[in-house]
Amino acid sequence: MNLDARGIPGISVVTTGFTDAVTAQAKALGFEPAVLFVPHPIQNRSADELKQIADDAIEPALKLLVAEEG
Repeated sequence: MNLDARGIPGISVVTTGFTDAVTAQAKALGFEPAVLFVPHPIQNRSADELKQIADDAIEPALKLLVAEEG
């Protein structure tokens, strides 16, 4: 399903361990996705740590979702 083509905004939330992979994929596709990077790794985080990561990410995520193209 291509949400962008349908005018539905979206972002990718990716850990910093995959920065190079995101860059390579975006270049290969010729597409500049809205990406929010969060701390790596996610596995083995405590519930409190995950909550903090989510709390820290929500505002930047919302800003990316409503950002004007251009």
